[in-house]
Amino acid sequence: MQADYVIVGAGSAGCVLANRLTEDPSVRVILIEAGGKDWNPLIHIPAGFMKMLDHKTLTWGFYAESDPGTNGRAILYPRGRVIGGSSSINGLIYIRGQPEDYDHWQQLGNRGWGWDDVLPYFKKAERWEGEGSEVRGKDGPLFTSKMNRPAIVEAAIQAGIETGLEYREDVNDLARLHNDCIGWCQQTRGGRFRASTARTYLRPALKRGNLQLVTHAMVHRVVFDGKRAVGIEFARGGQIERADAGREVILSAGAVNSPHILQLSGVGDPEHLGQIGVPVVHELLGVGKNMQDHYVVRVTRRVEGVPTANERAHGLGLAGEVMKYVFTGKGMLTYSASLAAASVKVLPESATPDIQCSFAPGSFVNGTVGQLEREPGLTAGMWQMRPLSRGYVMAKTNKPGDAPAINPRYLSDETDRRAVLGGIRYIRKLFEAPALQKYVRDESLPGPQVQSDDEILDYARQYGNTVYHATCTCMMGRHAMCVVDDELKVYGIEGLRVIDASVMPAVSSTNTNAPTIMIAEKGAAMIKAAQREKLAA
Repeated sequence: MQADYVIVGAGSAGCVLANRLTEDPSVRVILIEAGGKDWNPLIHIPAGFMKMLDHKTLTWGFYAESDPGTNGRAILYPRGRVIGGSSSINGLIYIRGQPEDYDHWQQLGNRGWGWDDVLPYFKKAERWEGEGSEVRGKDGPLFTSKMNRPAIVEAAIQAGIETGLEYREDVNDLARLHNDCIGWCQQTRGGRFRASTARTYLRPALKRGNLQLVTHAMVHRVVFDGKRAVGIEFARGGQIERADAGREVILSAGAVNSPHILQLSGVGDPEHLGQIGVPVVHELLGVGKNMQDHYVVRVTRRVEGVPTANERAHGLGLAGEVMKYVFTGKGMLTYSASLAAASVKVLPESATPDIQCSFAPGSFVNGTVGQLEREPGLTAGMWQMRPLSRGYVMAKTNKPGDAPAINPRYLSDETDRRAVLGGIRYIRKLFEAPALQKYVRDESLPGPQVQSDDEILDYARQYGNTVYHATCTCMMGRHAMCVVDDELKVYGIEGLRVIDASVMPAVSSTNTNAPTIMIAEKGAAMIKAAQREKLAA
């Protein structure tokens, strides 16, 4: 099979690219996905994300390596394996981050990636249900919706205001150097159902005759002619097949699989490639290095006098929630992993807020999203917005079906540990504010016995977890450890780009799905512009 562009990965970025590139009817695109169609109903009911984190067919089943930062635990590391990718299994949170995130990208040498440059692509993506403004998009494919607002989280927001936070009705309308603030999260939800990129970008594009979707296909490698990428080799139904690209190959397989595919293709650190028995096509030391992720540590309090998700997740309470969802499109089944978020500065050297505190109207067994406790509870989780810890994704063998080593090296930098201490102490302060004191009771996690710095850090290592924000493994930039330039072209290789969360030079301060979609919108515009220039030459 042959096309102008071959895209690997029908996830948050790949679906965007497939849509935008096929807007030109003369352009042919092949989109290759390891998973299948998004038929599972858990995908489309927002709260279904809690049942998909370790789903045997909808995820890759990855685990991060055991590490001192997780007290030796090998934690579950969910990545979507279905059309829509992780946008089909995530917690639906849509937050862009701080304007300074993108100004920093540009300061690192990435021309055209400052806040003023990327804002038009955020707006181009959005179909925001709220009021229009200079910073919000109303006409894009991606449904972005307001959160349903339970009373216990209303109280948490009021408590934040009582501790000195500014309330922001729209957490995606932030000025540079904004103050500590709190507000309701937003969702990639349209009506009752999840707005994955498969629903919002891919499904309309599949009506065009110039897009071919290939599912249940395990990519083996990029095919090269010298130093030019000319196609993709993949396995499907027990057969090895090839998709040839007349113009470009685009890796959009995510921050785990894009570097893994490059390494299996012979692009990476020669020493590592030699260890796994892959011939070197091109030396690029940074492939799979520089990994960043947000590490969440949660505080849980018992609750009385106001409903929480816990008691409504079982028996008659759950039946009532199902009926509410069916007839009104509201209630617990529309909930995300968090409903509100506070951005707070706890490190004296920070110019802007440096921790994110997210609030959920329930509590989880052992503080890990997935199984709600039965007793009423309220959870606040914090993460260091701009972690300095960096890890890796490295192929362990030369076999495409073998999972790579994944290790974000959580809490390996002292600054990240200081942020955890400040974040946990801030959450405890917020829980003592009058608006919440009428509802919250004993602290169940980490518990009142955990007070000293060492005790808090021990708790963080034992109970902390990923927020599923894997990034930076094919870093964009201009130094020796960078993998792509500011047009997302792989250094030293013609006809090959990486367009997904792996190209971030530093993880965005908040949730990463909105920035990933923006990256794909901007990447598609770059590809179109390059082709126009080529034709005009």
